[in-house]
Amino acid sequence: MTIIKSYLTFNGNCREAMTYYQQCLGGLLELQTIGESPMAEKMPYEMKDLILHASLKDGALELMGSDMVGDQGLLRGNNVSLLLDCENEAQIRISYKKLSEGGEATHPLEETFWGALFGDLKDKYGNQWLLHFDKNSKKSTLK
Repeated sequence: MTIIKSYLTFNGNCREAMTYYQQCLGGLLELQTIGESPMAEKMPYEMKDLILHASLKDGALELMGSDMVGDQGLLRGNNVSLLLDCENEAQIRISYKKLSEGGEATHPLEETFWGALFGDLKDKYGNQWLLHFDKNSKKSTLK
């Protein structure tokens, strides 16, 4: 099965953002700095504390990130969204509340015509999130 994993690029605040996402979503966070990597000797000293690779895992959830910005610099837009497919109604409500703090609740959670609770937001780091809970799935009994 092919799966999509989300990889976010930051401009020096990857550790802060990924720690925040861990507080919102739970899971195990692993961080590797440039200074801890085999790349350390090839990179400028002032980059040693930047995050080369971050991984936040909790079950099927895997969110990755890095401070490694290409030559063009960090470009932000609305062409990438992270879909959080929640297991129950409590999880979607808590996640929406936490992720929207300091950001913008662009589309509050609401019942949809397809039988889901759905909403979207922009978090305080400018990333777009889609939150979804299918009330008709077998998962809905986990309230």
